[in-house]
Amino acid sequence: MGLLTFSLNVTLDGCVDHQEGIADDETHAYFTDLMDGGGAMLWGRVTYEMMESYWPAVARGDVQAPAALRECAVKLEAKPKYVVSSTRTQFPWTNSHHIAGDLREGVQQLKDATPDGVLLGSGLLATELDRLDLIDEYRLLVHPRIVGHGPTLYQGGLPSTRRLELISAQPLRNGAVAMHYRRAR
Repeated sequence: MGLLTFSLNVTLDGCVDHQEGIADDETHAYFTDLMDGGGAMLWGRVTYEMMESYWPAVARGDVQAPAALRECAVKLEAKPKYVVSSTRTQFPWTNSHHIAGDLREGVQQLKDATPDGVLLGSGLLATELDRLDLIDEYRLLVHPRIVGHGPTLYQGGLPSTRRLELISAQPLRNGAVAMHYRRAR
């Protein structure tokens, strides 16, 4: 069984708005390496649609992009992508699959079938999966910014505190810190 790893950009004040992080070659290389280590991606519908609207065009070369961004896009194109949605059933982006029905069962089956692990990249979906006790690790890229608005990490709350064990903390040259935590069970 693979691990379910929640990974996201977050500012010091907890904002997870994708436009507020540092989007440079170093950040893209970090997420490309993280993606390389996993067997599949997992998103909610909103995140999938945001990603689908940009990354395939970069992978095809339809959008001007630096080498690090293009490398990330090409690898993302090839990676299996799983989407949780109750409102959409068709996901035409290459290697995209729908998880329907019982959320706990569907995600557990995905974990069981993916020995290299699943990388979760949706904040709202992470809250639901954390409530179901399905997240094993957290790989947050903490950006040196205070933005004063949301959406914020876990703004919907959790039923109890999550104790985490620090695995590593790696500062990037751009001032962000890659934090790796594992659930303390």
